[in-house]
Amino acid sequence: HAREREPTRSARSVYRGFSFPRMDLDALSGSKDPFAALDEEDADKAAAAEEQDARAKAEIVHIRVQQRNGRKCITTVQGLNQDLDLKRILKVIKKQHCCNGTVVDADAEGKNMGEVLQLQGDQRANIHKFLVDNELHPADKIKIHGHG
Repeated sequence: HAREREPTRSARSVYRGFSFPRMDLDALSGSKDPFAALDEEDADKAAAAEEQDARAKAEIVHIRVQQRNGRKCITTVQGLNQDLDLKRILKVIKKQHCCNGTVVDADAEGKNMGEVLQLQGDQRANIHKFLVDNELHPADKIKIHGHG
């Protein structure tokens, strides 16, 4: 008893009396780059702006104070130009402000911060004054973090 079924319309084709147009399968086979509309000039401008933003962020020197145990704290200076001799700078600061310090390679610790100066005590104001007075960095590109 093989019964022949009457052809039924799909629900999409009779949906509220509107018939949907069929999709052209040939249009799907062509691989089109969705970003091809961007001009090379626009891409170059975007890359240049990104590079400039990264450079501007890299030019900022961050001076932070970190609390240790009790009343002890350390001052860290991050973002100084890699061309500077940080050991000589540290030697002068240590002598001027009677504190101890060291140069820490934060890249070796996996933090990707370059070389960081660490000084004993809260030396934020002293470091800021030293960098500006010796013209090692402009004052508007130095950010001081931490409490009062």
